[in-house]
Amino acid sequence: MTLTAVLSSPPRQFHPAVVEPSLVDLFERIGVAMTFDADDEIYVQDDQTDLVYHVLAGAVRSARLLSDGRRQVGGFYYSGDIFGLETAPLRRASAEALAPTKVLAVRRSALMHYGDLGQRLESMLWRATGEELAQVRDHLLLVARKRAIERIAGFLDDIAQRLTGDWVDLPMARQDIADYLGLTVETVSRTLTHLQAKGIVQFDGCRRFRIRAPSRLAALVEG
Repeated sequence: MTLTAVLSSPPRQFHPAVVEPSLVDLFERIGVAMTFDADDEIYVQDDQTDLVYHVLAGAVRSARLLSDGRRQVGGFYYSGDIFGLETAPLRRASAEALAPTKVLAVRRSALMHYGDLGQRLESMLWRATGEELAQVRDHLLLVARKRAIERIAGFLDDIAQRLTGDWVDLPMARQDIADYLGLTVETVSRTLTHLQAKGIVQFDGCRRFRIRAPSRLAALVEG
């Protein structure tokens, strides 16, 4: 989510938390800047959950290793988003940088020392945590009920809205998309090729695309 307002409308895909602009300065004042190269771990599964992160630049992937060895990607975070919001004492997923990334880390247990602003930030973080949990639930329902082409269309539509611009750069690999949508990488690649052949999207390489037929893509998203 970002530091501006917790989104109230239910998303088709996963939208992280947002922080109010008036609290960005507090986050910057008490946060510790950290930089990561692509594929660096920001935190690992089963770490303590006291730290919360605000993305300043780059992109982050959250992922959970399942008991059978498979990986489940929980979400992607970009500049302005907050991640690391959890209610349990130990993290249920890890977080890795998808590209060179800079974040601010804030320790929630330290917010009590910042008076009213600290209380407001803590209140916002709890609201954002509840919103993120609800969105994770919605995403799991989407994965369970939607066809592959509907999931992928929704993912592309969501990414295009979040990153904006005529051409959108995808920081994640095809395998990341597959693990996020509960599909095989072969299905993801085949479906993206199909959408391009139909003139709905256009790809420039594997990591850059644009939507050519927004109404047709929206129709696929709706199912």
